Amino acid sequence: MIRLSRNVRDGLTDFWLAGPATLAMIVFIFVPVLVVAVLSFTDYQFGARDFVWIGLGNYSKLFGSALGQKAITNTLLYVALVIPASVGLGLFVAIGLHRMLDWAPRLSHLLRTVYFLPVAATLVAMSVAWQMVLHPSLGVVNQFLTLLGGEPKSWLSDRGLVLYTLAVIGVWQTVGYNMILFLAGLTSIPPELYDAADVDGAGGGWSRFWTVTWPLLGPTTLFVLVVTATNAFRVFETVATLTKGGPAFASDTLVYALYREGFVYFKAGYSSAITMVFFAFLLVLTIAQFRIVERRVHYK
Repeated sequence: MIRLSRNVRDGLTDFWLAGPATLAMIVFIFVPVLVVAVLSFTDYQFGARDFVWIGLGNYSKLFGSALGQKAITNTLLYVALVIPASVGLGLFVAIGLHRMLDWAPRLSHLLRTVYFLPVAATLVAMSVAWQMVLHPSLGVVNQFLTLLGGEPKSWLSDRGLVLYTLAVIGVWQTVGYNMILFLAGLTSIPPELYDAADVDGAGGGWSRFWTVTWPLLGPTTLFVLVVTATNAFRVFETVATLTKGGPAFASDTLVYALYREGFVYFKAGYSSAITMVFFAFLLVLTIAQFRIVERRVHYK
């Protein structure tokens, strides 16, 4: 019987435990990313028997064409609107519900459920509901505007309003999830720290927030920012259901352009280039968030 050394046995154990997960990551993540990266330098179309190596042609088309630039700018504007609004509102709601536990716990739990419903509901179904709410003549929003003396708006067919309307829907969907994360962070803060802040003279609401709550929510805030940025960059369902990138590509985004070019026009090479640009934007934003926010994070 062959006796193996302790180091060899530990190595085999590590390989046995981590090997299947590592193999799955290589096969289902790294290999597809490599294939997409290679295809982005070709003019390959789904179903074609061959392709031509065109180098940076797809990337120059994306950044040089009006439609490509529109998809990029729309995505960046959507992200710039959704991230601060959803994170700020999620924190505001979480603090309010957390304080409500002291005098109305049942109402606090009920409101948590109400705020979380958009997260649990199917976004495609909710998009149809939003389509009715924002209807130019029958929608509740325009009827309310009319009662206030305003004029009805074409929220989903006006090129100047459609992207902001989609951003509001994105914030509505994300606030509940961010609220749950912030509530978890608030619950983990020891009450003794607030007592110490009172002794030190920071007994006011804002003083308690800036000296205790906000610093200790650093890790939670970092996680919320990364998750929110990822969801905002890959917005697709609302665009596909409500606008299909219109009117006149005013709501076109990178992910919807990727879908349209790849699965409607079957331009695998061009859609692969859009995928790599989308991945690069998301990677840069995530690294920037870690570099900037991580310096301000206080770990307990």
